[in-house]
Amino acid sequence: MSERPRSDTPFYVCLALLGGLYVGLIVALLVADLAHTSPGDLGRAFASPQIRAAVGLSLLSCSAAAILSVWVAVPLGYLLSRTRFPGRAVVDVLLDVPIVLPPLVVGLSLLILFQTPPGAWFQRHVMPVTYAVAGVVLAQFAVSAAFAVRTMRVTFDQIDPRSEDIARTLGCSRAGAFWRVTLPEARRGVLTAFTLAWARALGEFGPILVFCGATRMRTEVLSTSVFLELSVGNLEAALAVSLLMIAVAVAVLVATRAFGLRGTAAG
Repeated sequence: MSERPRSDTPFYVCLALLGGLYVGLIVALLVADLAHTSPGDLGRAFASPQIRAAVGLSLLSCSAAAILSVWVAVPLGYLLSRTRFPGRAVVDVLLDVPIVLPPLVVGLSLLILFQTPPGAWFQRHVMPVTYAVAGVVLAQFAVSAAFAVRTMRVTFDQIDPRSEDIARTLGCSRAGAFWRVTLPEARRGVLTAFTLAWARALGEFGPILVFCGATRMRTEVLSTSVFLELSVGNLEAALAVSLLMIAVAVAVLVATRAFGLRGTAAG
């Protein structure tokens, strides 16, 4: 007589309990933030001209960094997905460096780069970068582009190359097949890469602080606003800015799920 199969319920209950601890922590953090502020605190914080300037600069710099990230992520993602060129493994590793490096190291490296003779020449004859708005965009781009490249590589991996090959047999060049067939199919991935790069740029703090400082009304963005408000003991304003960043992060996550990579090849 065969034994009755054991129930899987205890197994799933254990998994849910272990995973639920982390989910509960995230919920507790959000609830604590919301419970510690009020609409009046939010209004007073965003009435500050410094914080409004930080919001404006954040929108500008994050958008510029995200556009630049997609601009380099599309060709790099395509090359890594479709070709086997010399040094490909090295390039693949180098693209992970900004992801695994401590953010402060990225900022310090940028600072040193623009103190070298070529960097100093660029700042003298082209544009100032260190402790300037251009430096904010560069610091955000240096990290967010790596996430966009990874997203675009996954996107191109999910697209069947046979449609591109068929276009080439019908007379398209490699470039023509890319522009007419592959890139339109990858549009969802491009949107996902843009939103992820934008969100990553919004959260950058260490590279901006080291490379550009946190000068109010000049290089202050939302992440450095939290630091500056905390440094003067203004917890309510710091929390108001944090809640704004959380709201933006949630909106980006919703947009990313909506554009999702699962629909890329079918799009």
